Order: sequence, then C-alpha cells, then structure tokens
Amino acid sequence: MKDKVVIITGGSSGIGKAMAKEFGKNGSKLFITGQNKANLDIAVDDLRKNGIEVTGFQSDVSNEDDTKAMATEAIRTYGKIDVLINNAGITMRALFEDVDVAVIKKVMDINFFGVIYATKYCLPEIIKNKGSVIGISSIAGYRGLPARSGYSASKFALIGFLEVLRTELIKKEVHVLTACPGFTASNTRIRALTKDGSAQGGSPRDEKNMMTAEECASHIYRATVKRKKIIVLTNQGKLTVFLNKLFPTFMDRVVYNVLAKESDSPFK
Repeated sequence: MKDKVVIITGGSSGIGKAMAKEFGKNGSKLFITGQNKANLDIAVDDLRKNGIEVTGFQSDVSNEDDTKAMATEAIRTYGKIDVLINNAGITMRALFEDVDVAVIKKVMDINFFGVIYATKYCLPEIIKNKGSVIGISSIAGYRGLPARSGYSASKFALIGFLEVLRTELIKKEVHVLTACPGFTASNTRIRALTKDGSAQGGSPRDEKNMMTAEECASHIYRATVKRKKIIVLTNQGKLTVFLNKLFPTFMDRVVYNVLAKESDSPFK
C-alpha cells in the first residue's frame, strides 16, 4: 500500500483513526474525514507526528454535496484515489416500538447513504486505478441485534450493496471488501443514539475484553493487501454468523439473553 492514496471516512477516532495509523505506517497517503473539526485536527496532528502523510477534510457523509466535495478535494490534493474505506458510522439503542423513526432515518443516512455517496463519487478514480472499495459493516449485518433495529438494517443494506458492487466490477478488476467486526472497543457506543435521538453517553458493555480498534485495523489492512472479499472478525462474531445460518430460532433466544444482560438494557 506504499504511496497509495487512501480515503477514510470517519477517520478522526475509533477504528477509523486506527486504520489511518495502520495504512499510514505502511506508506499510504491518507485523506481522512470527520464531522467535528476539533477532533479531526487533533487526529491529523497526531498522525503527522508519527511521520504519516495525511490531509483532513471536514464533512458530513450523509450530505451528498459534502461527499462529492471530499472526492474532488482528494483528487486535487493527491492527484488520484486508490482506496476508499467507508468507515463513518453511528449506532443506536432502543426498542423499535419506542424509537422515533427519525433516529432510524439518521442512522440509515450515515451508515448506508453515506457509503452510497462516497462510493459514487470516488468510483471513477478507483476503477481507473484498479483499486479498492471497503465497507465497514458489522456482525449486526448478518444477525439482527435487538434494540439496534436501525443499525442492523443499515448494515444488512451495506452488505447487500457491497455484494452487488463486487459482482458488477469483476471485469474491471476493482477489489471490494466487506469487513464485519464483532464487538470492538471504540467510542461508537458512547455516541449511540437513544430512542429520542440523544447520545447514550456511555457504553452498556464491558469493553476490556473486546478486540481493540488497533487489532481490527490490522486485520482490515491485511485483507486489503490480499484483496479479500469478506472478513468476519472475532471468534464470537464468526460463531454467531455460523450458528445463525443453521439455527435461527435458537439464536433468537441466545442473542436476546446476551443483550438483555447489558447495563440499563431496554428489555428490563
């Protein structure tokens, strides 16, 4: 990946920032985006202190004009785009019967339409360079998670879109990777939306034993280099996907019981 131009949406924190470090230390030229300018500037400074070539661009992935401008600016800055990592995302936590529909729409706009916009405007360059389109989906895109209706819906949609894209681009030699982390320690659960759209403000899960963002980034980097099509991360994640295909009714109960044990679970 040396000298490859890599765009990472949501690259200012969590898995996105970890991927920026992983790709950057291997010689990639980075173009990272974030909605919060202060956090984006901190991330850019940190990456540059580690000798990584990086440009930050403030944008909202759910805004089509912002995303079109992102692709234009990346080409203006580096002259090309080789890899697009669709990482920006948000989650939510509320029972469907309680949640405001606007919350689900916001999650879909960021997690799904944000990928559609970015891929649409970066794809001509990626086709030209026979590069990569990467989508950060989730185990929740294979197995619906209760109290995460909008999140799971967005990740199921993303997996379907990437499968279509991968198939359409076979003859053009474009690499499409669907990356599905399991539970990963990051700030995503702190920013999770509740039933009225307010931020959750804390994680309902014990994150000490989860895969770290850095481990996740390392797996995604290697999968990109090897041009893999799909990766499912963590043993728990792989087992969940496997068992859900064979025993969906059994897994309904298992998943319900696991998530019901979370702190402040909506099932209590």
